[in-house]
Amino acid sequence: MTSRIVKVRPPAEPAADSDSHVITSQRKRPEARYWLQVDRQTKSSHATSQAAEEAGALIKSRHPIVQVSVYDHIECVSKIIGAAESDAKAPPETSATS
Repeated sequence: MTSRIVKVRPPAEPAADSDSHVITSQRKRPEARYWLQVDRQTKSSHATSQAAEEAGALIKSRHPIVQVSVYDHIECVSKIIGAAESDAKAPPETSATS
């Protein structure tokens, strides 16, 4: 059997003017403060909490099965849209037999 010759290239040096610390991604990062999330996936970003909540309420009214939330990425707080409606449901009554 013949031995194979493998050429190894030396690692390329990064250019001095390039931004090597910038991470590129195929997805566009949300730019505004409030992120609208549907089933924990960010769908859009909004400048105000009210605008994000209105968009979330519209999605929740059309698709009640999904979890819709507004995430404030500066204060790291998440508010679930429609949570008050599900909490307002009365618990099922238990019948006690005596």
